[in-house]
Amino acid sequence: MSISWPRLAHLRHVLGRRSLRGSASWMRLLSFSPVSWLCARQGNGAGSLAPGGTIFALSSGQGRCAIAVIRTSGPASGLALRSLTAAREPPPARSACLRLLRHPRSGEPLDRALVLWFPGPQSFTGEDCVELHVHGGSAVVSGVLQALGSVPGLRPAEAGEFTRRAFAHGKLSLAEVEGLADLIHAETEAQRRQALRQLDGELGQLCQDWVKTLNKALAHVEAYIDFGEDDNLEEGVLEQADRDVRALEAALRSHLWDARRGQRLRSGVHVVVTGPPNAGKSSLVNLLSQKPVSIVSPEPGTTRDVLETPVDLAGFPALLSDTAGLREGVGAAEQEGVRRARQRLEQADIILGVLDASDLASPSSCSFLNTVVAPLVTQSPDSSRQRLLLLLNKSDLLSTNASAMDTALPPHMLLSCRTGAGLDNLLQALKTELAVVCGDPFTGAPVLTRARHQHHLQGCLDALGHFQPDTDLALAAEALRQARRHLSHLTGGGGTEEILDLIFQDFCVGK
Repeated sequence: MSISWPRLAHLRHVLGRRSLRGSASWMRLLSFSPVSWLCARQGNGAGSLAPGGTIFALSSGQGRCAIAVIRTSGPASGLALRSLTAAREPPPARSACLRLLRHPRSGEPLDRALVLWFPGPQSFTGEDCVELHVHGGSAVVSGVLQALGSVPGLRPAEAGEFTRRAFAHGKLSLAEVEGLADLIHAETEAQRRQALRQLDGELGQLCQDWVKTLNKALAHVEAYIDFGEDDNLEEGVLEQADRDVRALEAALRSHLWDARRGQRLRSGVHVVVTGPPNAGKSSLVNLLSQKPVSIVSPEPGTTRDVLETPVDLAGFPALLSDTAGLREGVGAAEQEGVRRARQRLEQADIILGVLDASDLASPSSCSFLNTVVAPLVTQSPDSSRQRLLLLLNKSDLLSTNASAMDTALPPHMLLSCRTGAGLDNLLQALKTELAVVCGDPFTGAPVLTRARHQHHLQGCLDALGHFQPDTDLALAAEALRQARRHLSHLTGGGGTEEILDLIFQDFCVGK
């Protein structure tokens, strides 16, 4: 049962006059925000997170191009714009205008460019910003950067400093900053979609909803501590707080269960190609990666080490591993290759088992079916199990009226790496398996993509485990504060400059 706003206002007024246990923390609860908390931990205002002054940098890619974007951020941005355009006033805000750029000292023409003026706080960083869209020749870009460097109060930006200033001024939460970094580095459709959802604030909004639940529960507990004996509170306040906390625990467990999927989506799913010698494993790796990664030879034992290549499989990131053919009674070098293949097999998320469709009765094929395929097929069907796709390669060698399928074989697919027959079916099956392993970035709640997210959510869940309102209310309130602190770390930073440095070092200069 909730506390009405009039009663809440009354309690806040009374708490301002009382010094009972928990009153100060309850007052802090009413004005809590992750960004203000982080700034308090830093000992300065939000702007102290980034070095001062006005910064400038090339924000588009290096090299010759049609258009290059140079941007500035800081209080001297307007001065820089006036210095390069010889104009008394900047152009209308957020409107592109064609201007002749000149060097502030020599007056030498540099380029005719589109200039855009973004006065703070309505800008990406929250400060006054300028964008110069110049022609992308190296001489033009170099000349404009030198001209900006000659303007008093401007200095070159460091890597990630624009985004860091946006975070410092509350334009982006830390989760959104990480989503922006992931979006810049996204190489597949699934990575792009997941990063865009995080940049749009879906993970941050989810955390804010969790924080609201904790705020409400903590307000009820703190109010009960101070006023429970006065009979000023409605009945069932503690019971409602306990129900809300237990529901939050269930939600956190669900997200932690999916945390490994988000990390796979960000870093790539480990897909291992395995099978007996000469089954076509290297040919399959080359087919899926669309480049000659592995040497293909009819001689058994050609592949003796693990060859890895990152690939885009049906829109999902994957690390594809080609391994040595599994067999016994070989030389020392190939034995080491087989040992490494079996070791890599244990680390796989998805296993592509390859057999020669025209030689299923061979001892090596039978051994592979018994020692590798059978244990995977009979394992318990939970989400953490290794997933297997069994492929019968060289289907083009089968006669049209011959049956390649043995009724005793587990579910499998026919494939010909030489002709490409069956490749579409394989890619569709891989897409289904990868969606299970990574989670579908197009639907459902946003997944956790970093170990930092998992750490703080686990810490929040551990703190909620100590919430026992029926034993000690003071300890229960402290458990809620500890849980909320972990959530604030997730969206508002770790509270130390070193952790922020690790996050922002992934950005390039100009972003």
